[in-house]
Amino acid sequence: MAQEEGSASDESARRPSTLPAEQVDEAYEIVVTGRGLPDTPAAPAYSVRELSREQIVGSPSGRLEDVLASVAGFQQFRRSDSRSSNPSAQGVTLRALGGNATSRALVLLDGVPVADPFFGYIPFTALAPERLGQVRVTRGGGAGPFGAGALAGTIELTSADAALLGPVSAAALVNDRGGTEASVNFAPQLGRGFAVIGGRYDRGPGFFTTPADQREPASVRSEFESYSGQIRAVAPIGADMELQARVLAFADDRTLRFEGADSSSSGQDASLRLVRRGDWQFDALAYVQARNFSNVVISSTRFTRVLDQRNTPSTGLGGKIEIRPPAGPDHVLRVGADYRRAEGQLQEEAYSAFSGNLTERRRAGGTNSDLGLFVEDDWSLGAVVVTGGVRADHTSISDGFFIARDAQGAVVTELDAPERSDWTITWRGGAAWQTSDALRLRAAYYRGLRLPTLNELYRPFVVFPVVTQANAALRNEVLEGYEAGFDLTPAPGVEFSLTAFDNRVEDAIANVTLTPTLRERQNLPAIAARGLELGAAVSRGRFALDATLALTDAEVEGRGPSLELDGNRPSQTPTFAAGATLAWKPRDEWLFSATLRHVGEQFESDVETDRLPAATTIGALAQVPLGGNLALVLRGENLTGETIVTRNSGGSIDLGAPRTVWAGLRFGY
Repeated sequence: MAQEEGSASDESARRPSTLPAEQVDEAYEIVVTGRGLPDTPAAPAYSVRELSREQIVGSPSGRLEDVLASVAGFQQFRRSDSRSSNPSAQGVTLRALGGNATSRALVLLDGVPVADPFFGYIPFTALAPERLGQVRVTRGGGAGPFGAGALAGTIELTSADAALLGPVSAAALVNDRGGTEASVNFAPQLGRGFAVIGGRYDRGPGFFTTPADQREPASVRSEFESYSGQIRAVAPIGADMELQARVLAFADDRTLRFEGADSSSSGQDASLRLVRRGDWQFDALAYVQARNFSNVVISSTRFTRVLDQRNTPSTGLGGKIEIRPPAGPDHVLRVGADYRRAEGQLQEEAYSAFSGNLTERRRAGGTNSDLGLFVEDDWSLGAVVVTGGVRADHTSISDGFFIARDAQGAVVTELDAPERSDWTITWRGGAAWQTSDALRLRAAYYRGLRLPTLNELYRPFVVFPVVTQANAALRNEVLEGYEAGFDLTPAPGVEFSLTAFDNRVEDAIANVTLTPTLRERQNLPAIAARGLELGAAVSRGRFALDATLALTDAEVEGRGPSLELDGNRPSQTPTFAAGATLAWKPRDEWLFSATLRHVGEQFESDVETDRLPAATTIGALAQVPLGGNLALVLRGENLTGETIVTRNSGGSIDLGAPRTVWAGLRFGY
């Protein structure tokens, strides 16, 4: 198994560095972890949930978004997964603070932000679960590295190392509709370091997202094809430093609802990270992202092309430096800075639904940047740990424009958005009191920040016949919140947690309905969310139960752009969500598990006219060893065939995945 942060690997990192390098190498074994710096003592002060390797690769669907759904409060904009949704709708959030398709939670892969620079969505098809070793979700606003994106919380993905993956691991499965899933990873030890080379390929004819009574001759299945490949290398540099490098490439193609309604997303990411675990610890990284997106909109009445968003290139780059100087045995001090820059441009053409002729050419884009400075300290006082941190962000929105020309090249609409910049102060603080071996009490207070994305500022979009306009005047979102809770371990293998929270997002960005066919992105006065998050984990012999539940009262505060919004529930936000997985391992390497998920009723839009009914699904997984490192795998999604409504626009319905059964082989898992 890979060593956890704060384990013996960190003891080796604290070896003396006064000896010559060759003597240090002889006296101490250099251990390369491939991770960042160890957890700080105050991590338990916040609402944190960790998912193990077994939970990550044990999902009935084999999708990361399904794995994350086991965390109370995790939510995508829509209920559909990454095989049957438009990529630009794959924003993630926590604590019922949704309402649009942009991520309000910060997602990191080995410390690097992964959200799309233009849209803010998460490229789930690029994040293969089998390449991960651990997932940690921290709910509540963040103020540390890259804290400006952690409005609702942080989702940290940690790659599996060579020791956990083994030299070779692979899987191949097929489902009852002819879809396939295949992956392979090579993880050789290279001297005192290691490398992981992995790839994954998914394809399938999909299913009809349109109900049978609404299908037209142009209706088609949600066909998809995607691949991702990653090379990651970790090498020691001296006795207490290591260099981590990663290159990731992915591509994804989908068809949704109608023939010709094709979308694609692709990317190439690279990052370098240098970690030192000596007396003066530091974590420095730099990254670059090259992404693209395209989308064709088909009229739902005449079934002809009305919009071709043919090219949306974007670039993201950034980095951070975090330093932990020696501050005494009772303190862990973190000081640092980070920088992010996103730039991109939309290129699209609009066509007449009647004649098919070109009507407009549109271009839009801009540049967003954020420079953050942060300091945070954890102070251990016996059974109590107190933490506090502050962050200053200089945000800049520049180069924004939108221009539309008719078929003859004459300007129809033109916007040159004024440049603007500002400083924003955010913070977080908390305390954890270990009252006994069985009980820990915790409380936290925080203030978080999120910039509007280039997509929200400049790109209008169409889900025919509804048009959503962009808004170049959008202000930054700011969250203030507090929470309190406890973690209880009454007996070995039995854990319970409860968190009560109150979060409020000022200037929350939402798609505000102006007419039945027109919406605009606007800043609401606020979205407030109050609720409870419960968790339980019980392990008894060869049985294990893991369950979570979220109860949330969320509403729009104030008299916003429309009087009807005051007191409404944010769109796409359930009051109740819960999940539970029961696993049984009759012998080593055997596994049988069943997963139940429930999502409560939601509203499609801000005016609460179209409802998405509650949905309850059951999934299952069985893994039976066949000898050596080979195992038979059977998986089932939505085994009861529940009807999952993912979109309801005036009665026009989209559906989520129906019953799906998978069978295949795994090697080396």
